Amino acid sequence: MTVLHLISCPWLPLLSVLLVLSQNPAMAIEFVFNGFNDGEIPLIEAAKLDGRTILLTGADSNRSVGRAYFPTPLTIKVQNSTSMSSFSTSFIFSILSRTPETIRSHGLAFFLSPPVEGPVPDLDSLINVEFGTNFYQEFGRNHVYVQPPSPLSIVNTPAGYWSSTTSFESLDIRSGQNIQAWIDFDGPNLTINVTIVPAGTARPVRPLLSYRNDKLQESLAAEVFAGFSGWRWKPYEWQRVLAWSLSTNGPAPPLNTLNLPVFSLKESSSSKSRAFIAGISSACILVFLTLVVGIIYKVFFKKGSSAVEELEEWESEYWPHRIPLEVLHQATNGFSKESLLGSGGFGKVYRGALPGSNLEVAVKCVSRTSKQGIREFLAEIWSMGRLQHRSLVQLRGWCRQDDQLMLVYDFMPNGSLDKRIFDSPRNLLNWEGRRRVVTDVAEGLLYLHEGWEQQVVHRDVKSSNVLLDAGMRGRLGDFGLARLYQHGQPTQATHVVGTMGYVAPELASTLAPTTASDVYSFGVLALEVACGRRPIDRTKPGNDQVLVDWVHGLYYEGQLLEAADSRIAGEYREAEMEVMLKVGLACCHPNPKKRPSMRQAVHILHCIRAPEPPPTPEVEDGCSEDNDQQEP
Repeated sequence: MTVLHLISCPWLPLLSVLLVLSQNPAMAIEFVFNGFNDGEIPLIEAAKLDGRTILLTGADSNRSVGRAYFPTPLTIKVQNSTSMSSFSTSFIFSILSRTPETIRSHGLAFFLSPPVEGPVPDLDSLINVEFGTNFYQEFGRNHVYVQPPSPLSIVNTPAGYWSSTTSFESLDIRSGQNIQAWIDFDGPNLTINVTIVPAGTARPVRPLLSYRNDKLQESLAAEVFAGFSGWRWKPYEWQRVLAWSLSTNGPAPPLNTLNLPVFSLKESSSSKSRAFIAGISSACILVFLTLVVGIIYKVFFKKGSSAVEELEEWESEYWPHRIPLEVLHQATNGFSKESLLGSGGFGKVYRGALPGSNLEVAVKCVSRTSKQGIREFLAEIWSMGRLQHRSLVQLRGWCRQDDQLMLVYDFMPNGSLDKRIFDSPRNLLNWEGRRRVVTDVAEGLLYLHEGWEQQVVHRDVKSSNVLLDAGMRGRLGDFGLARLYQHGQPTQATHVVGTMGYVAPELASTLAPTTASDVYSFGVLALEVACGRRPIDRTKPGNDQVLVDWVHGLYYEGQLLEAADSRIAGEYREAEMEVMLKVGLACCHPNPKKRPSMRQAVHILHCIRAPEPPPTPEVEDGCSEDNDQQEP
């Protein structure tokens, strides 16, 4: 369990945050594999990589045994403690079987094995959670069971899941269907809970199987290896592991269940007929000739003619779906000057209404000379198209005409945030609106960092990328620089991107963006909203040009509230403004490890409407029951 405290810090006393783990950090293990690469997981005997999946029984010989395991053992028995520690794991597996009733098979098992000498764990001393395909009169060939060390008894149940507390859905685990499993080992209660569902289905509240035995503590070593085993007799069954996550400090991290490979008997059978192979060869030759003819036709007969939109292979993989150019042409009145909302280095943005639905949209046209080319365009499609949150701009579709790239997203009638706080706007955003928008952006970033199946680093958080909807709520947009990473995996980059004044200082040396670098950019955003000043103002003298340095100096002079935007004086309580400024400074800490996470920042912003007296350093990270909280 993670406990949050507000403690003192030399750089910023009131809002530095410390994470205190109840376990020794050296003992904690957490990982996520959404697909496997060579060398990441030790593979034993018949196990091998098949693409990015682990094929446990890959040999064509009659008898095949394969195992794969995580190379670092889990600490199960805590030293000098009478109780056992816990862990949670989730994985996606596929068992494809054409086993006749007279042939023995095994299925796939998740095992715990004590450390032994040599590379191969001792199967006789394992605890197995088996997804069995061997025939039982009671269960047929689809069953799940927990097999502890002998002489402890086995618990067995038909394969399936509880779609509700009373409705049970059977599962055919031999069909090749991708199935997600969760195994939770509750050490203090000596309990193992097992749950399975078709991959992509929400996890049921009720587990399929719950096993408890007081003698488990005697049967397990202090440290165990976790992994998978598969066994078969004759080449009639193929067991694969497609993804795997595990944590010894809370729930297993989520797995990506989208775009997983699906296996069938045709793809796995090793006895394809010569006629089938000949047919495939003929088809390949026909496709090749068709491509050659198509290229010749396009080069010699269509040159100079009006281009026709052609759907390329990669385009069908992205959501949302492509919108025809003719529809966008009609929606924007032929991309007329009257429909033009603005332009910049990326290209132009037009306002329009989609025919039929009259849905108001903004069409972002990426120019051919823009640095935001095809790669960034695809990143924005991939990121925005699959993310769903009220504080993010919703992508509706996209279009490509030759080298012209277009994104279609919800129209934000109140423009961008920077237009409401800088350069003497006609409709200056008031304090309550600013507080609400900053909280909206914080919640959107929290979703990107923690709330989705993959971790999204935005890399370009700034006021001009925050759009205001009809209700003046903030929505974070422009995902052209965003990058997706697996939770817990290191990030990579070859060069620094972002906007001057918002880029975290550590990126000058490390290059790799992180959620902490997004937090820094958010801190700058919070400061500019509170102060009404841009991150860099060349008209100011000396050290006052950089907003973060200027506010930091006022803080140490005891004049922090002097940084507040004088145009909204009287609209806020001093305690509210002080918390907003301190949140911004905490997020802009020069040491990324000392910045709060977005979850902590969101929590503090939710408490910003607390009545007097304001929160103090000694108060734990929580709102009092009397807080006048407002829905952000």
